[in-house]
Amino acid sequence: MIGTTELLLLGALALLIFGGKKVPELMRGLGQGIKEFKKGMEEPLQTNKPSNENKDKDNSLEESK
Repeated sequence: MIGTTELLLLGALALLIFGGKKVPELMRGLGQGIKEFKKGMEEPLQTNKPSNENKDKDNSLEESK
């Protein structure tokens, strides 16, 4: 488990390597990447569940034939 001291050390190292202006951009990109990853993990679960909307659309198409 990473402790507070290790996190502070990593933050200081990132600040030294990338500079003060680049670190917020990197963190924003990391946050967006994690958000997209979570969204991608949830999509297969949603596509496997049958929804009533699809059934209603199928029924309306059959009735119009």
